[in-house]
Amino acid sequence: MNANLLNQRWQLRSPESAADWQAYYQLRWQILRAPWLQALGSERDELEQDAYHLMLTNAAGELIAVGRLHQVDAETAQVRYMAVASEWQGQGAGAAVLQGLEHYAISQGYKKLLLNARDSALPFYLRQQYQVLGSAPSMFGIVHQRMSKTLTLAGTDSEFRQWCADLQQTWHSTIPLSQFMQLQITSFDGFSLQCQAPLAPNINLHQTMFAGSIYTLATLTGWGMLYLQLQSLGLAGAQVLAEGNIRYLQPVRSTPTARCHLADVRGDLSTLASGRRVRQQITVDIFVDEQHCAQFVGLYAVLPEQSDD
Repeated sequence: MNANLLNQRWQLRSPESAADWQAYYQLRWQILRAPWLQALGSERDELEQDAYHLMLTNAAGELIAVGRLHQVDAETAQVRYMAVASEWQGQGAGAAVLQGLEHYAISQGYKKLLLNARDSALPFYLRQQYQVLGSAPSMFGIVHQRMSKTLTLAGTDSEFRQWCADLQQTWHSTIPLSQFMQLQITSFDGFSLQCQAPLAPNINLHQTMFAGSIYTLATLTGWGMLYLQLQSLGLAGAQVLAEGNIRYLQPVRSTPTARCHLADVRGDLSTLASGRRVRQQITVDIFVDEQHCAQFVGLYAVLPEQSDD
C-alpha cells in the first residue's frame, strides 16, 4: 500500500485479538446501525468468516475506521460496512481503508469492485473513481446507489508489453535526459507501473542520487501511467505536466524503483473522446528496497488532438 494513503500516526491492519474484533464490530454498529435503532448483531452477516477485514487506528491505538471486502465471483469483490468514527470523518480515514481494501483485492486477482453507497456517501465514492450503475435496495429508508470500479486496465499481457516498449522508446527518443539516466520500465501488470534508473549516471557529490534525477524518474513514471491509460482506452492527446510536488524523505544510495498504482490515480479521462481537455492527479512513490525515499504528486493534463479539418 502506498505511503500517501496513511497519515504517519495511523496504522491500517486486520483485526487480530478479541479486543480488536469487539472494537471493530462496535464501530460498525455505532455508525451504521445504532442511529436507526437496530440491535447489536445487526452489523454482521453470514459472510464474516470468509471476508477480508481492515481497521484503522490512531496514534493512541483508538479505532477510527473500518471496512470489509468479500468475494462475489472469480473476478469481482464487494466492499461493505465502511464506517468512520464521527470525529474522524472528512480527514482521509475512509479513503485509507477503502484504498487498503482495493490493494488487497488487486493482490487476490480481482478486476472489479462493487458497493452500495448511501446517497450521502456518493460524493466520497465518486472522488475515489467509483461509477454509479443504478439504484440499489434502500435500507432503513435510506436511498442507496449501486457503484463499481475497475481495478486494472483493459488489455492483454502482450498489449501491455507493446505499450511499455512504445512508451520507453518515446521517452528515449524525445527526452534525451531519460536515455542518459538509463531510465527503464521494469514491470507493468495493468495496475502497477514500476520504473528504475541506476545510481551511477545519476549520482551527486554526496554519492547519492541527484534530486533532479529523482524528480525526473517520478515525473516520467506518472506520465507513463497516464500514457498507458490512454492506450487502454483507445484515446490520444498531448500529455503535459501542469504541476508537480515532491517530498524527499531519505537519500537514495542505490538503484531506486518508482512505483505508481492505478488505485492512486484521480481523474476521469473519458471526456477526452469528446474533444475536452482532461486532468489527472497521479502519485508516484520512490523506494530503495522497501525504504520509502520520496513521494511525488503530479497534476497532468491531456490536450485533445487538433483536427485537420
